[in-house]
Parts: sequence; structure tokens; C-alpha cells
Amino acid sequence: MSAAVTTSHLRENPFELAREQLRRVGTTFEIDPNLIAVLGECKKAIEVSIPVSMDDGSTSVFKGYRVTHNIARGPSKGGIRYHPDVTVDEVKALAMWMTWKCALMGIPFGGAKGGVVCDPKKMSRGELERMTRRFTSEIINEIGPEKDIPAPDVGTDGSTMAWIFDTFSMNKGHSVLGVVTGKPLTIGGSLGRVEATSRGSLFCIRDAVAKLDKRIAGMKVVVQGFGNVGSYLAQFLHQEGATVTAISDSTTALHNPKGIDIPAAFAYKAENRTLAGLKDAETITNEELVLLDCDILAPCALEQVITEENADQVKAAIICEGANGPVTPAADAVLEDKGVLILPDVLANAGGVVVSYFEWVQGLQEYFWKEVEVNAKLNDIVSRAFDETWETAQSRKLPMRVAAYGLAVKRVAEATVTRGIYP
Repeated sequence: MSAAVTTSHLRENPFELAREQLRRVGTTFEIDPNLIAVLGECKKAIEVSIPVSMDDGSTSVFKGYRVTHNIARGPSKGGIRYHPDVTVDEVKALAMWMTWKCALMGIPFGGAKGGVVCDPKKMSRGELERMTRRFTSEIINEIGPEKDIPAPDVGTDGSTMAWIFDTFSMNKGHSVLGVVTGKPLTIGGSLGRVEATSRGSLFCIRDAVAKLDKRIAGMKVVVQGFGNVGSYLAQFLHQEGATVTAISDSTTALHNPKGIDIPAAFAYKAENRTLAGLKDAETITNEELVLLDCDILAPCALEQVITEENADQVKAAIICEGANGPVTPAADAVLEDKGVLILPDVLANAGGVVVSYFEWVQGLQEYFWKEVEVNAKLNDIVSRAFDETWETAQSRKLPMRVAAYGLAVKRVAEATVTRGIYP
């Protein structure tokens, strides 16, 4: 039997949105249209079928993708997501965003992304392992430490990476530490990797708030999504003295204007695997959550949660995109008119790929760093990227997103020109 198809949360085609962003940046920064045409396409996209023996004795056939957008600056890098709504165009868009993210951070990778159409929450650990190992076997010729390096994303974690690492290594006949990042520490993972995306977001918020002559302490924060990114970001902001008034996961959104006890929520989610039933908070919808009155809104779940339809009702002064593409281009225009400061995804959630880069380097060298070194190096890279983006935005009177994309696309375009087109 084939895996069931669900209705998607995506209102617009994400790949078309990503290309539209690219075209706008090309015009603004006067980049050769021929280069924009090259960068608007993905280098390769692979679709595989993944037959899996299920626990009940039946066989399910899942669909998997691996897309490489660009390798002008180095091997491609990007997560693998397990989600019922995965489409090839979503994966292509995410691969393109990864290219810009790596270029903006100044790390020597291009962009890639992968995905399997499945609902990991409805699968046993054994089923997930068998699916992951079969998926790895299907794409084994496409990945590798000098070629394309997967990492965790929505619906995947360190265990998933361990299975990919083991399957790849067993086929090669020796351990290949650099084939994936986001691995558990016991098999070559990096200290600081789990919290890296959230820590990068925190550094961006800290730098933005400082530019506005304000402080994080005392600010009201709303965090959508309580997975890896959202939960740690809520925790870090709570530690910085902010009042986190609302949090949510895929099933429940919770609001308390006086502040939610984040350490308690963290522990509750770890124990119950859901936020439903957490004390001292009123249940609201995810749609209501993004429209709450707050200083900082951090959408850390999925794409396209702020659209043309609800953007004018957003009350946050700063939006920090912990997720990829949570604000649509049409919503961007509305929020710009309102004077909302958007910290774009390619800047605000790039901490994960930066520490993935560190893990890859450590794996190649087989020499591992202390956590304090990892976090200090992450701070250096994210802060430099923030400053470059801020300066570009201020000097050219551009939104932060256009400035960030402009810097990134120019770097990839320059690498493309420098390398030339073969043959």
C-alpha cells in the first residue's frame, strides 16, 4: 500500500516563491539576468520509492526526495524532513534557501534538502529505522562528505542521522564521520549542535535589539513551534529575562499574558510529547497565537504561517524566522509598511548549518572541540553575518530580507562566474 496523502499547509508553491525572491534580489542588486536564470534552477532532483516492511506485516511504499540546488561554493548541505506534506517543490525551495544561508554565513557549502512523505508520529521506531536505511540505500550514490551532507530537519533527529551514518558506512566498509551532521555525540556529533539553530536566533535577536537601543529583558515574546528550534529559543529568551507569553506545538497553542513557566513546559513536553494539558495557560489556536500582542514573534514551525490574509493583524515589532519561509512575500510587503523588523530565515535560523559545518570539519579532522569553542565560533559567524546584513539594509534602505538575500546571491553568483560554466 502507498502512504496516505494529506492536504498541505502550503497555500502557495514554495519553489515559485523562492524563485520570485531571487528575481527581486537580482533586480535590486543588478545581478546579470543570465546568472539569475542559472541560480533559479536546481542542479538535480532525485525521487525514489522506499518500500518498507511495517510492523503489522504489510509493506508500505513511501516517496523520498533529495535535491541539490547549487555546489558553486562547495559540497551541498541540507536537512532531511519526514512530514506528510513534503513535496518536491517544497524540497527544491528549501534547497535554494540553504544555498543562500550557507553563502550569507560565509561557509563553504552549497544548498541541498531531502524529504520523505510520511507521518513519523504514526510510525514505530523500527519502522522509522527501516525506512531511513532503505532511503539511505536509494540515495547512497548522491550523498557523501565531499558531495552532499544531510542533517536533521522537521521530523528527524540524531537517531535518524545515526542510521544514515551507519548504513552509508556499512556500504563503504569503513566509518565515514562526515557523511551526515547532527549525529549523537557518541558517534562523532558536535557539542552545541542540538541548540545551535536556537542559539543563532538568540544572537540575531540580541544584536537587533541592541541596534534599537533596547534590551531583551522584560520583552514579551511569542514562540510558535516547540520542537528543537522553538523549545530552546523559548528557553534561551526566558533565561535572558524575556516574558514568554505564548508557545505552541503541532496540536496545542498556549497563552498566559503574565508569562509561561518555560522550564516546566520543557520538562512537560519531554515527558508527555505534547504541550496539551500544561497547567497555568489558556488554550488558543495557532492562528490566534501569531496575532498576539508582543514585542518579538518567533515562528519556529512550518512555512507560510504569516500571509497576506493575516499580516495586517500581526502586532509584533520584531519577527524572528526560526522556521524556513514562515512569512510569504505578499505578507512581507504588508509588514514592511507597518515598520515591523523581520530577521529573515537565511540569517535567523542559520545557526544549525554553521554548527553542522563545525561538526563536518571536526569529523574530517577527527579532532573535537569544547562546547565553549563551538558557541564562541558560532557567535562570531552569526554576528558578522548580522552586521553585514544590517549595514547593507541601512545603507541601501532595504528590508533585512532583501539585504540578506542580496549578499548571499551575489556571493554565489561571483563563485559561479569565477568557476565558469563547464564545458
